[in-house]
Amino acid sequence: QVQLVESGGGSVQPGWSLRLSCKPSGFTVDRYAMGWFRQAPGKERDKIACISKIDGTIYADSVKGRFTISGDNAKSTVWLQMNSLKQEQRGIYYCAGDRDLHPAKIATPRYDYWGQGTQVTVFS
Repeated sequence: QVQLVESGGGSVQPGWSLRLSCKPSGFTVDRYAMGWFRQAPGKERDKIACISKIDGTIYADSVKGRFTISGDNAKSTVWLQMNSLKQEQRGIYYCAGDRDLHPAKIATPRYDYWGQGTQVTVFS
């Protein structure tokens, strides 16, 4: 069955880095748009970065130059490298996949598959 399992979250100080991993099963990542999303308490789930075979990578303005999304089909893994973390970027990070390979056209609630999330805490 289709599952996505995230890992790599933790508690860090501002300026530190984390690398999140997403391990989908039941589909190959290069046939899907894959994305990372952040949800802060009481707020909507925001798209942070996404990747697809056709469109490459797309980033939210808030993370450009500091976060990197990548994937490896052979390893069936998608990563989010998060550098220079800010307190505002704390929250639960979710991995998601969709069969539409143009991720900019996909509304966040419409992604086909979601993981359970991994917690990222940033504090001084």
